[in-house]
Amino acid sequence: MAFLYDILVQEFGKRAIAQVEVPNHILDNLKPGFGQRPYQIEAFQRFILCYSEDFEGKPKRPFHLLYNMATGSGKTLIMAGLILHLYQKGYRNFLFFVNSNNIIQKTKDNFLNPQASKYLFNNKIVIDGKEVFLKEIDNFDEADHQNINIKFTTIQQLHIDLNNTKENSVTYEDFKDKKLVLIADEAHHLVSGTKSGNLFGTWEDTVKKIHESNFENILLEFTATIDTDTAELVKHYQDKVIFKYDLAQFRIDKYSKEINLVRSNYDEQDRIIQALILNLYRQELATSNNINLKPVILFKAKRTIRESEQNKENFHKLIDDFSVAMVEKIQKTSTVPIVQKAFQFFEAKGISATEIVKRIQANFKPENCLSANNDAEAEQNQILLNTLEDENNPIRAVFAVQKLNEGWDVLNLFDIVRLYEGRDGKGGKIGKTTLSEAQLIGRGARYYPFALEEGQDKYTRKFDDDISNDLKILEELYYHTKEDSRYISELKKALVDSGIYEDDENLVQLNLFLKPEFKKTDFYRDGHVFFNKKVPKSFDNIKSFADLGVKKTNYRHTLSSGVGRMSSAFFELEPTTADYEVNKSKDIKLSEIPKNIIRFALSQNPFFYFDNLLHYFPSLGSLSNFIKSKDFLGDLEITFVGTANRIKEISHFDFLQALNGLLQTIEEDIKKNSTEYEGSDYIKEPIHKVFKDKEIKVNKYSERADGQVELVANEPWYVYNANYGTSEEKKFVELFSRRFEGLNQKFENIYLIRNEREIKIFDKLGRAFEPDFLLFCKQRDGEQMTFQVFIEPKGEHLKGHDKWKEDFLKEIRAEQKTIKIHTDTYLITAVPFYNYNNENEFKTTLENTLKE
Repeated sequence: MAFLYDILVQEFGKRAIAQVEVPNHILDNLKPGFGQRPYQIEAFQRFILCYSEDFEGKPKRPFHLLYNMATGSGKTLIMAGLILHLYQKGYRNFLFFVNSNNIIQKTKDNFLNPQASKYLFNNKIVIDGKEVFLKEIDNFDEADHQNINIKFTTIQQLHIDLNNTKENSVTYEDFKDKKLVLIADEAHHLVSGTKSGNLFGTWEDTVKKIHESNFENILLEFTATIDTDTAELVKHYQDKVIFKYDLAQFRIDKYSKEINLVRSNYDEQDRIIQALILNLYRQELATSNNINLKPVILFKAKRTIRESEQNKENFHKLIDDFSVAMVEKIQKTSTVPIVQKAFQFFEAKGISATEIVKRIQANFKPENCLSANNDAEAEQNQILLNTLEDENNPIRAVFAVQKLNEGWDVLNLFDIVRLYEGRDGKGGKIGKTTLSEAQLIGRGARYYPFALEEGQDKYTRKFDDDISNDLKILEELYYHTKEDSRYISELKKALVDSGIYEDDENLVQLNLFLKPEFKKTDFYRDGHVFFNKKVPKSFDNIKSFADLGVKKTNYRHTLSSGVGRMSSAFFELEPTTADYEVNKSKDIKLSEIPKNIIRFALSQNPFFYFDNLLHYFPSLGSLSNFIKSKDFLGDLEITFVGTANRIKEISHFDFLQALNGLLQTIEEDIKKNSTEYEGSDYIKEPIHKVFKDKEIKVNKYSERADGQVELVANEPWYVYNANYGTSEEKKFVELFSRRFEGLNQKFENIYLIRNEREIKIFDKLGRAFEPDFLLFCKQRDGEQMTFQVFIEPKGEHLKGHDKWKEDFLKEIRAEQKTIKIHTDTYLITAVPFYNYNNENEFKTTLENTLKE
């Protein structure tokens, strides 16, 4: 039997899932900047589909679903979004439980504290036009029907409270006649009963009793870890795992740091000094590029708290005694390339060895170092531990044994120093210590967000295809350990199995360079390439609803009435309809509705506060203008539907209800058709500044490892020495090579350039697109115009998913933008996707494009 996440794809297809609309009550109420990653959107889409649609294999009620999502991928954000959605569906009571107190504190901060840096909600939560608050409660007698009521507890405490009733504690009675959403974090700790085959008296049994106390209840579990080696657990979760997004996919999608193992024969002290030097290098490099970064080091003890305490004591002595001689020893003896790069940077910036010592001593004063060795320390310091990125958080070093392997959110951890040696693997099996180290590395691999320019994606790696870039170190986590081939082999296997690491033995480093003969051409020296930037959207030209795509169709509102009937449960009588039951309709212009009612309806929904309306309609003038003007509300009508008697007696309350519905529809239209960013006009850059020699790494077993050298190496029209692209890209280059002679008769300066992530173009919604190729060619006759053509080969399996990109290419082609620079004229155009299956059609389209 397939898992639920596969059943959804089988029943609906990936395209249907991708087309599920995530409602505004989720997206608008999450903190700006959150919830925009494609996999997070899919996590919501899958729940909406599963909750609202019937299909074969749909879980039985009461619903029990599990999200299997990688550490750092935003499980808590998904919880927050689902809480909002289920509130809108009528749920008011939520029970959050987990196995650890420090996770409780962290989650409370994320859900309840607007001042916390990782608070997940918007400043105001507005659902169906009304403001909603999140309330922490001790038991469900305190719950109200207007707000989101959340009880936070550990599973241990919940188990004790329910099975040993005492005053003010939650009881099984609390759950009677209340529909409830149970949210279990780190859910892999809650299935010991299933695993052993005996539920009686277990935590799992307690949760099961609560869950099954009401048919409408929903149990949502979240974990990064599912034990797929235990048959009972696989069977238990098959019909529950709604979404799987593992660490391997998380890394492939570039949301994590890359892992590097720094192995050396240094003793413990020199390993620490080497890590401190790299820590300072990261900080100074980030500062010199206007990136605000305070990198943190974790010092890991093997087994005991005493070991960790001794490590901390030794570290403070090292910092007190830190000297120029210690720094110079590392400079002279370290053969790690990045360490030598660090010293070259310090020298270029005029940072002497004396200054390195001073800065490291200042960074790692005792008050900037923290222990997290036991539950008490981890709980006491959990705010500091979970806000390490904050500017006002002074912590630079953390000393720990095991307490940070779960529930720790940290983005600016860049070095883990293993302060012990040896291994505990036996008989070819990876040891528990090594597995826990891999787990810790997985937590530290969360990406530290930064952008180098406006509109750049802050949350993904930027230098995978530019490995010699200095800033790549800001996208890497270093694990410092003693050189020990057997241990390193075991650790690599544990990391590869977890999905967070690709063994460098499988990677090959390749040099991609522009051919020397191309660098001698006039086009390379004097030519230009055109692209655009992502810029904040300007609403200056938006002067009406129509400008933002708001529909002018009448909003229909059905008036409530007491009309009803009885029918037999066993046979159906021919229905007869009395005159008083016949529905009629009546159109009423908003200009006919009392202005005070319209103003009250607007005041109920923060989206229609005047300050917010000015964001979308800067020239609005006044709220009166918004109400009266035909460009806005003044030209709209509401169609009231109801019995003849109700149509005659439309009350002020009816008007208010209808207006609330109309305003929600308008709000949805405005939000759907407006974005925070858009693509700018074209800008130009010299070809020689944009396209450069570079080093790349690819998997030596992948299709990309073949550089198609035999075809492109000696062709003057292909500017690089090789094409390390996909199979579809190589097919396109083969086609181009066959068509070159025909093009050469009409054009000169024909150059095909593979875009190695050098340029992006942005559509009118601000979405980024990196076309795989740019074709340049200059007409031999007539105006001698140079064409710049964007070309994107696309595999069949991706065409549907990336349809917006093809639409964008068609828009560029339709625009046929012409730009003049001095005596040169460029025409910017594009062609629809190349696919091997449509090769002949593509060939015709490309040739027609170059005639236009």
